[in-house]
Amino acid sequence: MKQHYIIDFDSTFTRVEALDELAKISLKDHPEKEEIFLEIENLTNLAMEGKLSFRESLSKRIQLLHANRKHLDQLVENLRMKVSKSFERNKDFFKTHRDYVYIMSGGFKEFITPVVKPFHIKKKNIFANTFTFDKEGNIIGYDQDNPLSEEGGKVKLMNELNFQGEVFGIGDGYSDFQLKESGVIEKFFAFTENISRPSVTEKADHITPSFDEFLYVNSLPRATSYPKNRILCLIVGDVPEIAIAILKEDGFSIRVKSTFEEKYTEDVGMLLVGPDTTLDDLQLERADKLKTIGYLGNSKGKVNHDICNKKGIVLFDDKKGKKKQSEFIPRRMANFINNGDTHKSRNFPNLKLPKLSNAHRLLHIHQNIPGIMAKLNNVYADNEINIISQFLMTKDEIGYAVTDINTAYDKKLLKQLKEIAPTIKFRTIYK
Repeated sequence: MKQHYIIDFDSTFTRVEALDELAKISLKDHPEKEEIFLEIENLTNLAMEGKLSFRESLSKRIQLLHANRKHLDQLVENLRMKVSKSFERNKDFFKTHRDYVYIMSGGFKEFITPVVKPFHIKKKNIFANTFTFDKEGNIIGYDQDNPLSEEGGKVKLMNELNFQGEVFGIGDGYSDFQLKESGVIEKFFAFTENISRPSVTEKADHITPSFDEFLYVNSLPRATSYPKNRILCLIVGDVPEIAIAILKEDGFSIRVKSTFEEKYTEDVGMLLVGPDTTLDDLQLERADKLKTIGYLGNSKGKVNHDICNKKGIVLFDDKKGKKKQSEFIPRRMANFINNGDTHKSRNFPNLKLPKLSNAHRLLHIHQNIPGIMAKLNNVYADNEINIISQFLMTKDEIGYAVTDINTAYDKKLLKQLKEIAPTIKFRTIYK
């Protein structure tokens, strides 16, 4: 059965609302620009939350813009720099599925079409409004015959298009939810990478903090092996805001707590800890999903290194109290999750890896005993795997083997690698 993907533009495909951005350009020298900005933003939010009709919101915003055709070129350049990060890293999906990806927006083709063009989205698959201009090129209105200028316009248009097959909707606003409410799509995914509207998320079939998440839950090809929004990063103790912001910006699911609460033990994947916080040994023993700990201080006596080694947890700390470690440590944690780097870790072999490109990276953490590499390579040979590059480093009782391979392989390979004794942890990275 064919699958069709209906994607919103503002605050979904891009990180911003385009008309808000246009106002910043067209009203740059207006004496009352700040007041007008706030009014336009408020009108946008009221429409997105279903508290004001879309047509009324659109008409009022355009009247406030005082925009000209010449402002659109600058707007397009700005929007190209503000495409949502998870859409940027999944360009291959759009190229592969170009026949079934549609942009459907209450925005305007004049800026949407050039922004989505590099993503191989067909011009005929872009549905949006169009501006009207006067002789001087001033924007004076829009085509009022276009259904997307009306309240419920997306539903009306979808009924006209009458797609055959499964139809999924992805967006951040009330007009996107209306597609599901009216029955013209099978599932509605509330996209929250840029903004989360409770009036929309509470009605969604699935909350989608990134496009990676959408692709993951629908078993579609994607740029990342596992959505980072599914990795719980717990912040414990006195941790500077800059450290939290770094991990949040990278896309991890953040929880900030004064203590390591028991309810997070089973699910925590990353743990960033403030100085003078002592981690409980029993909790560490049970934290089976925990991949890395960042300790903003000397972890000796505060974090049990033996348990970290036994569990394959990579520990980064501030042993010597250097400046800016509150920035470096979260970045090292992210680099381990994203690329497999253990550079400057406290307990692991220090390995700084090349960036991964068009390959899958297999991380094998094991007890440092003779013969492990022979076992690993026998599995690769038995499965006729083409190894692109391979790295091995050891430190005390820990062995860390990293193998980059071509993307085409039978998934039984991963099961076989996990079963090699004595494997501690195994993980696949691709992006």
